[in-house]
Amino acid sequence: MALVQFKDLCIDTRDPSEASRFWARVLALTAEALDDGDAVLRGSTPEHTIWVNRVPEPRTAKARVHLDVHAWSVAEMEAAGARVLPEWGSLPWTVMADPEGGEVCAFVRPEDWWTERKDPYRLYEVAVDAADAPAIAAWWADVLGTEAADEDGVSAVAPPGAPFDAFVFATVPEPKTVKNRIHWDVTGGADAVDALVRRGAHVLRAPDAVVSWTVMADPEGNEFCVFGDEALSEEP
Repeated sequence: MALVQFKDLCIDTRDPSEASRFWARVLALTAEALDDGDAVLRGSTPEHTIWVNRVPEPRTAKARVHLDVHAWSVAEMEAAGARVLPEWGSLPWTVMADPEGGEVCAFVRPEDWWTERKDPYRLYEVAVDAADAPAIAAWWADVLGTEAADEDGVSAVAPPGAPFDAFVFATVPEPKTVKNRIHWDVTGGADAVDALVRRGAHVLRAPDAVVSWTVMADPEGNEFCVFGDEALSEEP
């Protein structure tokens, strides 16, 4: 039984205007500037929403959470503002950097793939570095009410209702050192926060006069926000 349900994604950035233009083009979403200087990307369902939030701190480390995207070509990604990171060498996909330097992986699809897909939306996976990929994938599978699949050194969890294939966890040697610049929001019932804590998560910020949601971290320290079931369109 699911404890929480996927709600949407959030991207932290120094420049929401530039970031929202880039991600709207790369993901085939519509960008909207907000009165407070932040931005939001919208698609065909509420789950396609991505909040683009201004933060003061610059990017200082390799992204521990990054997005994998379907792409027409590497050149098209470069035209949108990405650049190839050649130090990653030859892989079945192309590791690139967004305008702020955060990693994004482009999976170039042939034309007939797009014809069969009949959907312009391009988010493929949310990739997460982990200290123990099978363990943290099993944790998220449990709270999302689904199962984890381990294959080729990665552990995948397909969140029910999410507009992408899976969270893909991969074990890496380096520890988490800074706040993730991409995180996800979930909705849950009245007892969800307490139940998550019992399962090994911890509260980073309780609801207060500024925010009505709970900021939490999973057992590996990945930030996520928990909203009440009624707050399906509330801004994080």
